[in-house]
Amino acid sequence: MPAAAPVAIKSVRLKVGLEIHIELATRSKMFARAGSPGNPEFYDREPNSLVTPTVAALPGTLPVMNLRAVEMSMMVGLALGCSIARRSKWDRKNYYYPDLPKGYQISQYDLPLCHDGAFDLPIASGGTRRIGIIRAHLEEDTGKLGHELPGGFHYEGSLVDLNRAGTPLLEVVTAPDFDCAADVVVFAQELRGVCRFLGVTEGIMQKGHMRFEPNINLIIELDDGTEVKTPIVEVKNLNSFKALRGAIEFETEAQVTRWREDGKVMGPGAKSTRGWDDVKCVTVLQREKEDAHDYRYFPDPDLVPVVVDDAWLARVHAEVPELPLARRARYVGVYGLEEKDAASLVEDRDPCHFFEACVAELGGTAKAGYAAGKFLLNQLGKRANEQGVGLHRAGLSPQQVAGIVTLRESGSLGAQNVDALVNALAGSTDTASDAAARASLLVVRDDAALDGWIAQAVAANAQAADDVRAGKMNAIGRIVGAVMKLAGGTVDAKTVNERIVSKLREGS
Repeated sequence: MPAAAPVAIKSVRLKVGLEIHIELATRSKMFARAGSPGNPEFYDREPNSLVTPTVAALPGTLPVMNLRAVEMSMMVGLALGCSIARRSKWDRKNYYYPDLPKGYQISQYDLPLCHDGAFDLPIASGGTRRIGIIRAHLEEDTGKLGHELPGGFHYEGSLVDLNRAGTPLLEVVTAPDFDCAADVVVFAQELRGVCRFLGVTEGIMQKGHMRFEPNINLIIELDDGTEVKTPIVEVKNLNSFKALRGAIEFETEAQVTRWREDGKVMGPGAKSTRGWDDVKCVTVLQREKEDAHDYRYFPDPDLVPVVVDDAWLARVHAEVPELPLARRARYVGVYGLEEKDAASLVEDRDPCHFFEACVAELGGTAKAGYAAGKFLLNQLGKRANEQGVGLHRAGLSPQQVAGIVTLRESGSLGAQNVDALVNALAGSTDTASDAAARASLLVVRDDAALDGWIAQAVAANAQAADDVRAGKMNAIGRIVGAVMKLAGGTVDAKTVNERIVSKLREGS
């Protein structure tokens, strides 16, 4: 008999929910006093050097909750529009793995700390999309398994490092509201920015401070009107935006192929877990995904519930600053900066706070915001990039930045001398005006001398002068350049430009 004709597919819709694991930057671990590797003080420690009897789950040890980890989690929940549970509890999630010393993980099951939030995400096609936040619950991280000996030699067995075990881990779970990989990546980037602004994590992807786990499936509409939902695939432990996008895009194609081959659809026990191969750019089956009942959750008898009263919630709420999206909108709407410039200024917390301090020194006006933003991203940004540091570490104080901008706005400092003044000020306590005067960088205000230089430059560039008189303003650059050379850089290019135009119009 001839083979059956393949089923005709009318359309395919992608559906993605995202789980994000955020290592909190507390100094100690979630339930023990051991140093936590999510805090800069304990980066890159020797294996198994951040272990106490509690972390190692020795008999007789008891957990004690880290208050600051709870507060950091509340801050993230508030930033994501979540309700904060007035009572939440701790549960034991039971499973065996070599890097889980207790044989269970302390987590939150049915009463998470944060729940029912929403985040308005700017999307690639324009406008915003509301992404539902189902929950954000707090738990402890596991340790790590390695397969490499000191010196880079491969080891056939597994090497257990418990430094990460017990690190406070906030898991944010979104609703399946994404329909393209690009929007998932934008959300992940925005969430990283929010968490860094809140100071709850350093957000260094290479160190695993944030790990993404997309839950992906397709809704396939057939030509006969039937809808088929493919089984959900959870891709584990993605620690880069590139991998996150790649895994979703791969699964979008692969799930159609799998459905054609095996006909499996979404249902109990159908969910699977896959890993991401960064070299081959494919997902790899790891195991069939457990359902919640497989973990045998039950309340942890060693920990009291978390009860949040009005006073505590108000204190935490007061710690939440203006967030990156709101700042970006203000910088564009109030200061008049371009969207890309506003995005650059809010990319990192410390440079953004430095920008805010510079604006305050200049009086806090819309004009001050625009001028400070342009100076930081252009002149100071060049120096910061050369040194590989943030704007706040490029060598100038907010007062010095305000001084340079003021000199420029008043016409006392020419554009050609800004870099020289930045270099003269960097690392010093001088004021901008003092340093500029000492280095002879201030504009010389001598109208008679300026008119003389202009006359010489016009005579030497007669054709350019005729072009300017004819309305060809691009030609004025040659005359301006000649004046600047004659003046030895002691005049302002903008002033020179305006005066040349005036003189040529007078003589035409």
